[in-house]
Amino acid sequence: MIKANDVSLIYQDGTKALRNVNLDIKPGELVYITGPSGSGKTSLLKLIMGMEYPTTGNIRVLGNSFKKNNTGKIRKIRKRIGPVFQEFKLIEGRTAFENVMIGMRFLGIKPKQMKQRAHESLEKVGLGHKKLSKVENLSWGESQRVAIARAVARKPALILADEPTGNLDYDNAINILQLLKSFIEKDTSIIITTHATHLIKDEQNATFIQVNKGEITVDRRGKSYEKLSV
Repeated sequence: MIKANDVSLIYQDGTKALRNVNLDIKPGELVYITGPSGSGKTSLLKLIMGMEYPTTGNIRVLGNSFKKNNTGKIRKIRKRIGPVFQEFKLIEGRTAFENVMIGMRFLGIKPKQMKQRAHESLEKVGLGHKKLSKVENLSWGESQRVAIARAVARKPALILADEPTGNLDYDNAINILQLLKSFIEKDTSIIITTHATHLIKDEQNATFIQVNKGEITVDRRGKSYEKLSV
């Protein structure tokens, strides 16, 4: 699914975002990447999405290496990834249903199937009754669910969620995590970044990766977060 070997990422301004990162994420894994703000969590997701390229080292995603100037391969890989970033990037003036449809426009799916997937994914996130509502009239939490629906409608092999609980109270944050976990399948992995470790302290059988100052400091699998922290 994802393999990174001695990956470092240095931005043009000299910021060392990641240093000597090694990863091996399998299909069907639930992965939490934890660490304080600015630790490198989002930079790691950008590498996985092909939005950034390693300064040194190599990363393979879904069996392919990201290489500069190979935009065709990057687009092909991204078709199999469902991203849910902190900025939802929903299009105002369009309905929830239209926004989910737009997320599939380059996947080569027939219009009838796109409509079916959009309807099903909105139902799965509990927004079937709001599918004709314009996104600017939705609450923050509802907008987030539209973004999740847009991601899962693609039927991706990999779902990436960057700080999905950042602006939610405890109960709604737990609901969002439960919702995301419901999309794990045998061949579908989910990676969730969060600095809110209190929300996952009772998780079992997940992979926990802790990032600090651009380095992976802990990588444990099949553990609970509480055991990991002892």
